[in-house]
This record gives sequence, C-alpha cells and structure tokens, in this order.
Amino acid sequence: MPAFSGDATVFLADLGDTVVHGATTGLGILDQPGIIEQDGVAVVSTDYRLTCLTSEFGSLVYNAQLTVAGVSYRVRDTRQIDDGLFCQIMLSKV
Repeated sequence: MPAFSGDATVFLADLGDTVVHGATTGLGILDQPGIIEQDGVAVVSTDYRLTCLTSEFGSLVYNAQLTVAGVSYRVRDTRQIDDGLFCQIMLSKV
C-alpha cells in the first residue's frame, strides 16, 4: 500500500480540537473512554487518548505538558499508529 501523499489535516479538520505545546499548534482528536474492562470487571475510569499528526506532536515525551481545547494535560506515552502518519498520545489531566 503506497504512503498517503495528501494533506493529512483534513482527517482532523471536522472533529479535531486545538492542541498546543510550546510554539506548536495543531489539531487532534481527544478520546475519553469512561469504562474499561479488566479481568471481566468493568472499571470506571477516564483514559485520555489524543490522536494527532506525528510530525507535529509525535516527539513528545513523558511528562511534557500540552493543552487540548484549553485544558492542560501531561503526556504518559506516545506511540505511532499504522504507517506513522498519526500518533496516539496517552494523557493525564493536570
């Protein structure tokens, strides 16, 4: 499968929130699943996961701070997904 060669921001344009880290501003989609199943038991928790362009935010490391839609978060983990065009950043709310 060939690499995507268009403007990847179109995937984030309709659903994305403004993400800011230092001088970098971009778009990302924040997911907040509220129920996680562990060992067959539903655990009520909020797990913040931001999907954004790797080129903008993929180099963020543990404990880096950023804002999503004006709300502050700290990075727990960053990993590329699929072909590496996008990444998912696991966050903790500050």
